[in-house]
Amino acid sequence: MLDNQRLDLYTSIVPNERQLKIQQMPFYAFIHYGPNTFTNREWGKGKDSPSVFNPKDQDVDEWCKAIKSAGMKGVVLTCKHHDGFCLWQTETTEYSIKNSPYKNGKGDVVKEISNACKKYGLKFGVYLSPWDRNSKLYGTPAYNDFYIAQLTELLSNYGEIFMLWLDGACGASADGMPKQKYDFERIWETALKLQPNIVMSGCAPDIRWVGNESGKARKSEWNVVPKFQYELQNIAANCQHDDDFKKFQKRCQDVMIEDIGSREFLSKYDEFMWYPAEVDVSIRLGWFYHPLQSLTLKSLHHLMEIYYNSVGSNCLLILNIPPNKRGRFDKRDIKRLNEMGKWLKKEDESVINSIFTQSEDKMHYEIKFEKQSVDRLRLAEDTRKSQRVEEFEIYSYDKCVYKGTVIGFSKIAIFDEPIVTDTLTLKIKRSRKEPYINKIEVCKTGAYRL
Repeated sequence: MLDNQRLDLYTSIVPNERQLKIQQMPFYAFIHYGPNTFTNREWGKGKDSPSVFNPKDQDVDEWCKAIKSAGMKGVVLTCKHHDGFCLWQTETTEYSIKNSPYKNGKGDVVKEISNACKKYGLKFGVYLSPWDRNSKLYGTPAYNDFYIAQLTELLSNYGEIFMLWLDGACGASADGMPKQKYDFERIWETALKLQPNIVMSGCAPDIRWVGNESGKARKSEWNVVPKFQYELQNIAANCQHDDDFKKFQKRCQDVMIEDIGSREFLSKYDEFMWYPAEVDVSIRLGWFYHPLQSLTLKSLHHLMEIYYNSVGSNCLLILNIPPNKRGRFDKRDIKRLNEMGKWLKKEDESVINSIFTQSEDKMHYEIKFEKQSVDRLRLAEDTRKSQRVEEFEIYSYDKCVYKGTVIGFSKIAIFDEPIVTDTLTLKIKRSRKEPYINKIEVCKTGAYRL
């Protein structure tokens, strides 16, 4: 296939309406909560009594206020983790909150947090683990019906759900159990039938896992990638059959390979999809709350570095904050979230009035503003036209102040040092056909710097 034909193919790949929507709220929260909170585990075995779940002072309003203060737009709750314990009044199993001491078995954390999200203007999402270490149906065809029944309850009884988060973790072999063959097609179809606007992340078709849980994204994170086999977070075998495919397939599952979207990389494949990356990371070392991990609370600078390398580099960011045994956020975690919010608010307030014009060849954008000290540009492509920019530079007159690769739906280009100027020029050095830049925001010096 000729190069121009391949470029036509790459730029024909665009986001669906759900993916366009999530681009507008790229920073949201994860909440890992359940029996593990009380047993000091990360992966419960599904054998703990429901009685262990007994928060004495749960305050979901506190959760939402803290999350809102950080500038996040939504919350995803672990409604059922791998232990199989359900945090809602389910009819599918007795292993749920209805048999716990919490509110004498009448509590429903899913309902409480979904209502609190509405109160504080946050979107609500659900995490429903496909792996279930408690269900006797696990490993049989009947388990898929069981799972769909749970999913139907969550997506039918709690209002609008903005996200379904599907975890691929499974250690069934360690339990001496057969690995369940999940009916992911049915899961996705059910989700869209019940919640047409829902975004599906993880082992799902809308958002892909970045490849690690440490908050690290690639230097160049592309949205147009070879077609993935969603449920395995893997490149589909029918895309390419070369000698290196099996090696690549394994590496893609096990580690975050550096390049899965460059023009050179895509040349090896024939089918493509729009599949943005999501960076998932916890504010502490573990996903669930562990008292001895208080010293692992990430610093403000560490969290903002993660933010700029995700939201600021064409990725989504889901940040986990785990409630403690009381059902409260740790005060230190709340303080850190407030600090993040203040940082982001200061950056928003640093945006100045500017006017940009595009050159005839559409590869240069001149930005004019009142002369002052500035230190960053916030950029975005019109992704309805796909993702096109492969390399760019920013100049103040004849001085290059920044070099970058991709822009995508969100790029924050922070200069090494502030500069005093009244003109900046964005030069697109390489692009997949004509670039479409629809946001250029100049930020005056004064926002926090890493």
